[in-house]
Amino acid sequence: MAQNITQKIISAHLVEGQLVPGEEIAIRIDHTLLQDATGTMAMLEFEALGLDRVGVDLATQYVDHNLLQTDFKNADDHKYLRTACAHYGVHYSEPGNGISHIVHMERFGRPGLTMLGADSHTPGAAGVSMLAIGAGGMDVSLAMAGYPYYFPCPIVLGVKLTNRLSDWVSAKDVILEMLRRYDVKGCVGKVIEYFGPGVETLSATDRMTIGNMGTELGATSTVFPADGRTRQWLESQGRGKDWSELTADQGCSYDEYDEIDLSSVEPLIACPTSPGNIKRIEEVAGTKVDQVIVGSSVNGSYRDLMVTAKILEGKHSAGGLSLHVNPGSRQVLENVAESGGIMPLLLAGTRIHQSGCLGCIGMGQAPGTDEVSLRTFPRNFPGRSGTKSDKVYLCSPETAAASALKGVIADPRELAEQMDYPRISDPNNYLVDTSSIVFPSPESMQTEILMGPNIMPFPELDALPETLDAKIVLIVEDNISTDTIMPAGSKVLPLRSNIKAISEYVYYQIDPDFHKRCREYRNAIIIGGENYGQGSSREHAALAPRYLGVRAKIVKSFARIHKANLCNFGILPLTFKNPGDFERASQGARVELPDLRKIIERGGVEIPVLIDQQEIITRLEVSDRQRQHLLAGGVLNFVRNQIKEA
Repeated sequence: MAQNITQKIISAHLVEGQLVPGEEIAIRIDHTLLQDATGTMAMLEFEALGLDRVGVDLATQYVDHNLLQTDFKNADDHKYLRTACAHYGVHYSEPGNGISHIVHMERFGRPGLTMLGADSHTPGAAGVSMLAIGAGGMDVSLAMAGYPYYFPCPIVLGVKLTNRLSDWVSAKDVILEMLRRYDVKGCVGKVIEYFGPGVETLSATDRMTIGNMGTELGATSTVFPADGRTRQWLESQGRGKDWSELTADQGCSYDEYDEIDLSSVEPLIACPTSPGNIKRIEEVAGTKVDQVIVGSSVNGSYRDLMVTAKILEGKHSAGGLSLHVNPGSRQVLENVAESGGIMPLLLAGTRIHQSGCLGCIGMGQAPGTDEVSLRTFPRNFPGRSGTKSDKVYLCSPETAAASALKGVIADPRELAEQMDYPRISDPNNYLVDTSSIVFPSPESMQTEILMGPNIMPFPELDALPETLDAKIVLIVEDNISTDTIMPAGSKVLPLRSNIKAISEYVYYQIDPDFHKRCREYRNAIIIGGENYGQGSSREHAALAPRYLGVRAKIVKSFARIHKANLCNFGILPLTFKNPGDFERASQGARVELPDLRKIIERGGVEIPVLIDQQEIITRLEVSDRQRQHLLAGGVLNFVRNQIKEA
């Protein structure tokens, strides 16, 4: 039977289940990816399994988020990660070496492999034709131990690309066009597979940009063919031997279908405060801009920085505007320098930063009060920048550079009157520097793991009670992101390995007293709307509420990764059978779930819930495996019990 690329990769790695959309399957994982904002907790979880060495082909740890060392916490955590990686056999990328997705694509990615990453933008590995999936740190730590990854078999959305992009339009505009069509939840449960004659007009880093932001569509992953452009990229990195052709079979089918004529794509922009709030540039042109940032995991490639440098060459950014560049990796910066791109950036007034996520995760670069920030980043959720009332727009490097010159949001096509469009090709041979990657060895297993005082042991979580008696601690609306549940930024992220301390910031942006009420209620329940938990894969948005006593969340619908994280830490992910019952909830109301444990043990899907003695029906739509995790109080309890029995 003819297969598409997604089906080929999943079939080659299938451990359990069948390729039936929606049914739970398990696949073998080839690579794992951690970054430091999620990696310390994931490493603590791996240590809690009691194993001597990772059991996956390649495990990697990148330090790219928590780069500001305002006190001892981040420096201590970097030391912990470095020594733990050496001890357990994990590749370690040092601070400043680059953003995980870009460095992994440069050094390790290979067509046809699977990767599980504790970062929601892991699907950026589509640039080298991997099936890469974002997940919570617990799932990644289990994959590091050699366990398969369980998830619902995805629907495959085939998107045919035809023709080629016009001048002043780039890959960022392609993914913004997808967001214009599908918004932030239109691809939940799907893998997006691009095919057609237009694919070969996109470079590997173009495809990485599109794959990275497929996450904002709610997609499980994104896949591209491994073709001549893929081979060209790997050869330029000195890794031609890692290339293998991977294409869809002739006559294969897709569960869903769409088509984009690349020549019809125009410059687009995501307006505050959602990646799905898409408008044509001309609709917001003329809006005063105070800050412009080019770079991050989605647009920090050599091509993105060089096209920016060429547009700015011989010019200066508008007066009063703050212009920044965040290179995706040290290799990108070295090659931009080799190609003469640094001086044009500097002379244009650009502040060039170290390679890292930085402002994308609220780690510095926060805009001022009521300022407009134009960024090539993947997300613009409220307050994510570090400024509570931020006005962040997302756009292409071309739009960012044009706007930086004019001081207002500008259509880059207007620059055609002054200059030719700078089409940038990757170098035939990149300068390659692996000196900032620490490779594990048999000898490194003797390394002592060093833990600073901010690193606390993984908290003990109790099993699910027979009957749950709780109170509603908070009610929220649609599209609540994990940034809202568990804020990032330079104040909070350094606490990620200290659950007791970081738990005080749960829902801090909208309810500073949330943690106090949780302690008062002891057992707490959160009520939410549609697409609850969208955005980042950070498992702290599940673990910290669990630590505070949140035992269930009842919402209209969940985002994929957050729902899995809730199961991992023993929080019941319940949905309203009748969405109108959302209106019957009130903060502080008493909630009872009678005979809860028995219902779950016998496989019940409908869970009766009494809100102030009035019954509503909720649904627990999880796999049998996840039921066992919920009963045990979390996956770590369940797996440790299995290991003891074995």
